[in-house]
Amino acid sequence: MAEEFLPAAELTASGRPVLKSGEVECSLLSAVDLLSEDNPTFPHFKSGLLILTTHRLLWLPPETTTRTETSAFVPLSAVQHIFSPMKSIKSMFHSPRIRFQVSATPEGRVAVSGGPKSVVITLIVRGKTDPDSFLGKFWDAWRGRAWEASGSESGSRSEDGAGSTSGSLALRAPVVGVAGILRKEQEMWESTDKSLQDAFQDLNALMSKAKEMVMLAEKMRLKLLSGSNNQTSGANDDEMGTKEEMQDWLLSVGIVSPVTKESAGALYHQQLSRQLADFVKIPLERAGGMINLIDIYCLFNRARGTELISPDDLLQACSLWEKFDVSVMLRKFDSGVMVIQSKTHSDEEVFARIKSLMMKPEALQNGISASDAAMTLGVAPAMAKEYLLAAEGKGLLCRDVSPDGFRFYINLFLELNSDDIYFVKDHSRYSTWIGAVSTSS
Repeated sequence: MAEEFLPAAELTASGRPVLKSGEVECSLLSAVDLLSEDNPTFPHFKSGLLILTTHRLLWLPPETTTRTETSAFVPLSAVQHIFSPMKSIKSMFHSPRIRFQVSATPEGRVAVSGGPKSVVITLIVRGKTDPDSFLGKFWDAWRGRAWEASGSESGSRSEDGAGSTSGSLALRAPVVGVAGILRKEQEMWESTDKSLQDAFQDLNALMSKAKEMVMLAEKMRLKLLSGSNNQTSGANDDEMGTKEEMQDWLLSVGIVSPVTKESAGALYHQQLSRQLADFVKIPLERAGGMINLIDIYCLFNRARGTELISPDDLLQACSLWEKFDVSVMLRKFDSGVMVIQSKTHSDEEVFARIKSLMMKPEALQNGISASDAAMTLGVAPAMAKEYLLAAEGKGLLCRDVSPDGFRFYINLFLELNSDDIYFVKDHSRYSTWIGAVSTSS
């Protein structure tokens, strides 16, 4: 029924909205009702998450409902008017309300390109947030009309020319007496102020170019994904390189709309956790299903650009995954090392690869180190050591500690007969080890 009045919003696997090209989040509100008091047939969206972007007003249902079926949005291009909040004695005793008018079709569906009918939508803010601040950002986003903005940057610096002319005339005046000293001091301040203005103009230009690069990277990523699904030839790979190299480059460019404390407010860690769950999918696939928390911290901060997060923010965001229905989890080994792991990742598969490595003649004779396991598993030595220690905890390996470090051997004690320790079963690990040792001697 909701689709009859509002278009459905597309969400990621973690429940984050899929943003359009150039779309950026502006503000979030929790526990918000969306309804139309003038239209009784309009659906009543209750206690959801409201996300304001530069292009849309998205409503996401609470966790207890199915997110993909009832998520909806109101395009800001359909908004005709935003009403000022009504101040009365009655308004002091109920939840704050934000009302705005949108264009609609004769059937009452919100129309993006305008319609003959108008519908007034009401937002009832039930959470402990600041509705006035949200209303101000709502006005700014609607007036900004980012959905109509073109990629070309326009701007003139005619003011600088006038300032430089007056400055050149002032420099001709002689420095005489106290008045001359004061005039020289004023000229120095004006020169410093002009330099700062030029510097910030260059910085703004650089930031705008950086935003264009992020948008370009997003378009190329979508084109790459669509190309891999629709084309069978390798012509695109010859022009842009391999798919893996392209994904690495796009990953390093940045996240289009990173979650910030300013936009998310009290929902910062919750939304950061969801965005991080979407981000780690590609690094996890390359790392074989498990990656060090430190590596993710570096990759995620690099992708966020200037919106850096602290290690505590990252740890808290990862800790919230157990409350959400996401495909990743935070795992802590007995040694204290914390990693991010895919829920489909199987330790048994890793132990099987370690076992096959341990049964090689050289490993049976001399054992293996963490570096040897790292080359086989394709992970960092620190991660390989954690795998080996976990396999030891399962009884698969034995450990030898020496001044040269740790070396691990296959566990033969499980196959020894306590009644006859010299008895050797055919085709067992013990017999394989005896054969390897006999050959070396």
